Parts: sequence; structure tokens; C-alpha cells
Amino acid sequence: MSSNQKVAIITGASQGMGAALVTAYRDRGFRVVANARSIKPSHDEGVIAVAGDIADPRTADAMITAARERFGRVDTLVNNAGIFIAKPFTQYTESDFASVLAVNLAGFFHISQRAVAEMEKQGSGHIVNITTSLVDHANSNVPSVLASLTKGGLNSATKSLAIEYAKRGIRVNAVSPGIIKTPMHPVATHAALAGLHPVGRMGEISDIVDAVLYLESAGFVTGEILHVDGGQSAGH
Repeated sequence: MSSNQKVAIITGASQGMGAALVTAYRDRGFRVVANARSIKPSHDEGVIAVAGDIADPRTADAMITAARERFGRVDTLVNNAGIFIAKPFTQYTESDFASVLAVNLAGFFHISQRAVAEMEKQGSGHIVNITTSLVDHANSNVPSVLASLTKGGLNSATKSLAIEYAKRGIRVNAVSPGIIKTPMHPVATHAALAGLHPVGRMGEISDIVDAVLYLESAGFVTGEILHVDGGQSAGH
């Protein structure tokens, strides 16, 4: 395969937003390295499925090795993998704490560090972190301290990395969703969840995909936290 074709790494890619992003990047002509714990092998020769725990640095190594050896480069990383556990603060367990930090922070750290090293070699690249608008607009109906602790950290890291690498050709942005219709939200909850957004509806997976693809093509945008949340972060 030609090494001139761009390559995207997408985490949390087995279903929902991640799976849709794999399709979207393929439609844009990218080759893709897709990761999730239980992802199945792809029949598309332009997609490499790497199964593994994103919190394990060996999984990050495997993704980078696959991208480099099969496709010859890394152009984009979408840090989509994440865990969200909504509980009252005092009911979080040690296991909850460890699991959320492992995926949301350690997972981001390991693959991002390796991807940036590859991007530096070619003098260009783009990272998109998927966070949450609850970081900016806490809601007593959705207790979410661990989400705010970790995804809030990603928002700050997005800006810090954007500035650190601004003159080295690497852009770093984030998409901050509201509540999106994905398999994690049963249909019976949709009406109540829609009411948490000023526009009166939940977001669609396509809304997030469109936002990521906008950032992909927006060469003068870096350090941006793009809220795709039906006005949730603006207030109620």
C-alpha cells in the first residue's frame, strides 16, 4: 500500500461513535487502525483492528506498530474510548475510580504520547479528544465527578498539547458532546435525557462525527474545545 495515504487511529471503535468514525474516516480516504477490547477483525484491507485494553501501554504499542508497519505513518488520533459512571460521589468504589482513570486518562496518555512521536517525524498530525460538556456545566441530575475529573483533565491537556506542538505542525482539539444516542442509553431513557438539553433533544452520532471531521479539515484551529451539546454548556 502507498504510504502517502493518510492514517487515523481511533480508540473505542467497536460500536457507537467509534464505529461511525471508522466509517467516516474511510469515506474520506484514510486508512484506519481501530481499537477496542472486543473489536472483531475487519474485512476491509484499509482497516486494522487491534483488540486490547486501551489502558495497557502494550495496546498502544500494538496500534502504533500496526500503523507504522502496515501503513507507514500516523496522521490522526481520535481518543474516543471512555468510561462514564454516574453515581453519587460517596458511592463510587475504588474499582470505579481505578477503571475510569485507567481508560480516560492512562488510555489517552499512552496512545497520545506514541502517536505524537510518530507525527513529529513527519512534521504534521492531528489529535481529537472526546470529552463531555458536563465538565463545563455540572448537572445535579447527572452526578459525574469522575467524568469531570478525567474528561476535564483531557480538556486542559488538549490546550496544553496544542500550544506545545503548535509550531511543530501538530494540532490538538477536543469535541465535547452532550448526551448522544448510543447503545449505552436505553430507548426508555431518551425522553428524560432529551430534556437535559436546551434544544430539547439528544444528539445523534452523526453530530459528533461531523464535528470531528470539521476539526480534521480546519487547519487553522487548534486548542479548541468544540461543544456539540444542544446548548447544554451555555446554560439553562
